[in-house]
Amino acid sequence: MTQIDLRIFTEPQQGASYDDLLAVAKATEDLGFDAFFRSDHYLVMGDGDGLPGPTDAWTTLAGLARETSRIRLGTLVSSATFRHPGVLAIQVAQVDQMSGGRVELGLGAGWFAREHEAYGIPFPEKRFGILEEQLAVITGLWETPVGETFSFRGEHYTLTDSPALPKPAQERVPVIVGGHGPRRTPALAARYASEFNAAFPDPGVLPERFENVRAACLDADRDPDSLVYSAAFVVAVGKDEAEFRRRADAIGREPDEVRRNGLAGTVSEVADKIAAAAEQGATRFYLQVLDLHDLDHLDLIASEVVPQLP
Repeated sequence: MTQIDLRIFTEPQQGASYDDLLAVAKATEDLGFDAFFRSDHYLVMGDGDGLPGPTDAWTTLAGLARETSRIRLGTLVSSATFRHPGVLAIQVAQVDQMSGGRVELGLGAGWFAREHEAYGIPFPEKRFGILEEQLAVITGLWETPVGETFSFRGEHYTLTDSPALPKPAQERVPVIVGGHGPRRTPALAARYASEFNAAFPDPGVLPERFENVRAACLDADRDPDSLVYSAAFVVAVGKDEAEFRRRADAIGREPDEVRRNGLAGTVSEVADKIAAAAEQGATRFYLQVLDLHDLDHLDLIASEVVPQLP
């Protein structure tokens, strides 16, 4: 079986400062996890005040690029509604340089209308075409040889003789695309992505999601095995039942529900769930950590769950 990557995935809009995120990122690195990722949102979801307020995803990652040395850094996922693609291409390339080539870009169409209203960001009703053009522009800018220019004319964006600078440190920044659709999103992944992510899948749907992407790759004359297939799950692990239930309660989740839908339960349960999802095709897991002050949770996963994985 292919080695399993475990990545820590945070939701700072629920209430976290940069220092909170730095502590989690350093623990992520020290404990041997593969990467630190964060969402790209500007408004708290559900109950809670969101204090001290939102942090910008790419500003955060720029800071972490200088304060970590090994882990990969990225977004799951940035919203195409938040930034012009030329600007985002510059930002990601610069953070990649700042990190020594450790950045990955997850990009999606955006969905949370209320945060757009709250911060005056336009939220078009139809956004898939915007996402498609952004992927074309960003990858086109990065792939243009130094000394040549890049031009693009689409329905949403026009670029004329761009110098297509700066270049990322990596020859190819990994691009992550995910979604639930059976056709359009898999086609985008096959064309532009290094990784397809199934975010919070219902039990049993991973094989179908991944097969849709594999079929899209074959339609695009691409080797389906050239993509990484990943999944994101909320995580709540306890060394015993009482500790698991305490952690589920701390993140506002009913224990039976989160056990059914997430990587949740006792250490052996969670290890078995990861192994089962790996059998269904996932080789990379984003562990959605919702209590960013519970660093002992990360330590438990690293010290007791990881050794049980295949």
